[in-house]
Amino acid sequence: MMAPNVSVVIPTFRRPALLENCLKAIAAQHCPDFSFDVTVVSDGPDPATESLVNRIKSEYPYFPVYFHALEEKRGPAAARNYGWKHSTGELVAFTDDDCIPLPGWLAGLWHSYMNSKTEVIAFTGKVEVPVPEKPTDYEKNVSHLSTAEFITANCACTRAALERVKGFDEDFPVAWREDSDLQFRLLENEVPIIQIKEAMVCHPVRKTSWGSSLRDQQKSMFNALLFKKHPDFYRKRIAIGPVWNYYVIILASIVAIFAMIVKAPLVLSLALLSWLFAVVSFMVKRLRGTDPSLRHRLEMVVTSVLIPYLSVYWTLRGALRYKVFFL
Repeated sequence: MMAPNVSVVIPTFRRPALLENCLKAIAAQHCPDFSFDVTVVSDGPDPATESLVNRIKSEYPYFPVYFHALEEKRGPAAARNYGWKHSTGELVAFTDDDCIPLPGWLAGLWHSYMNSKTEVIAFTGKVEVPVPEKPTDYEKNVSHLSTAEFITANCACTRAALERVKGFDEDFPVAWREDSDLQFRLLENEVPIIQIKEAMVCHPVRKTSWGSSLRDQQKSMFNALLFKKHPDFYRKRIAIGPVWNYYVIILASIVAIFAMIVKAPLVLSLALLSWLFAVVSFMVKRLRGTDPSLRHRLEMVVTSVLIPYLSVYWTLRGALRYKVFFL
């Protein structure tokens, strides 16, 4: 059996309903002049997903899709590495289980690769994120994927490029910053990254529970790892500096507590006013242009008070864990 021209790799874990939509969209790809296959890699044992892949195989007998599962949960970076190393396509395309590639996605990537006449190269496609005119804070944050330079929701690398940079760094155990790390290592190894607007993927916004922004702060740990590995790229392409407003809020809290202990009312008043101004500024920024419902506004009020403390905690914990000065 001849190797396919393109191998698609999809990491997943116990989200068969989302994955089904993704696989059906890939099965409908318009690929008249090249071949492809799909490798689904579960981040740990996942009987429901394996059952789904087997059902898709029976429903689409000419759709070459294969299932693998890691022995234990190690993160999407490890799943993607397993996938591309166990596939055979000359070009390896990546997407996520919650994405829906448009019919010309693979054709856009493959034809751009053929036109490049370059063996070591990478591509980044366009990501559409449909959100309402007045999105929630969560929806607004997810919509930023549509302007990201390079994300695993829609990218491709030649096998030679992946081999040159040794794939994804598995020290990133969650879906956060592992794609930026791959991008920066490609650039450091002088691998060109070409933007392909014709290769499009839709990334619907999933429903999330109340206060999800609080749980997301734990990802700040891995900003420290990315900064340690690529300090210049991090400051140029991710953030030019710390979120100083968070540190103002925490410093004002500490001063206020100290002022209460030593009974310094003037200092206490100034510290509380500084804290209030910084928190309200953060709150207003998050609320601007978003869902005006009472439920959402209450969520923004509560989480805006807590986020600075959680973000700084996880940031400093990451700095300690990875032994790097990072705020």
